[in-house]
Amino acid sequence: MSTDTAEALAPSISNTVNAKRRDLVLRIAVPSIAIIVLVVIWGGYVTLSGVPPYILPGPLAVANAFVADWGTLAPALWVTTKVTFMSLMLALVGGVGFAIFLVQSRWIEIAFYPLAVILQVTPIVAISPLILIYAPSTQVALLICAFLVAFFPILSNMVQGLKSVDHNLINLFELYGASRWQTLLYLKLPAAQPYFMTGLRIGGGLALIAAVVAEFAAGSAGAGSGLAFRLLEAQYRLNIPRLFAALLMLSMLGVAIFAVTSFISWLSLHRWHESSLRREN
Repeated sequence: MSTDTAEALAPSISNTVNAKRRDLVLRIAVPSIAIIVLVVIWGGYVTLSGVPPYILPGPLAVANAFVADWGTLAPALWVTTKVTFMSLMLALVGGVGFAIFLVQSRWIEIAFYPLAVILQVTPIVAISPLILIYAPSTQVALLICAFLVAFFPILSNMVQGLKSVDHNLINLFELYGASRWQTLLYLKLPAAQPYFMTGLRIGGGLALIAAVVAEFAAGSAGAGSGLAFRLLEAQYRLNIPRLFAALLMLSMLGVAIFAVTSFISWLSLHRWHESSLRREN
């Protein structure tokens, strides 16, 4: 590249970098300002209305409870986090494996896909008592409940992705004598990656929701209990600041899961897929 060409491209590169930085700052600053405004409105309403803390605590009371009850809430957060991520990992393995199994034959899909639909449309609260009866332990029951909820979005998106491969490319692979597994490994799985990432983001949030609902249904208590039990405990004791602190922890965990899954999706797709490519117009 000549010196003149490099000098001509330098302003364009600099503008692109500055645009990316501005976009990043806006993505962080705007939501942060909105949250701060809402917290200020919340605190102002509590102060001016004089509502008692056992009805609606202020932000300072919640912050104090967050710090004071950290020794109680942090182990519960770890239990819920562990159940969420373990169930999500199981759902990823099971959903992808079962999706690959389903697309091998039209008859296999007709026979087994309705079973997955039945599991999805059946409320987890309705079948959790049966799971609690037959599971060897409460932790296993929580894993099963969270797995069942996170499983179907991953399965459904993966099946759709595997079935959405360009038929011209499939014919090209057949023309060159590629085997079924070579076509799956080098064509169908890469083509289904955007669908898989969508299922991952959905399944991550649902795994957390299912873990909390399963803890509510199981009614597990004691040292190995999760944040759901701490929510109920705080409600029964009218310790509303602790309840809000536990809710804040759950929200932060959900945001963290969404951020991690979105970052994984961006790493996988930003170099080649249309949904993640940055456009100038």
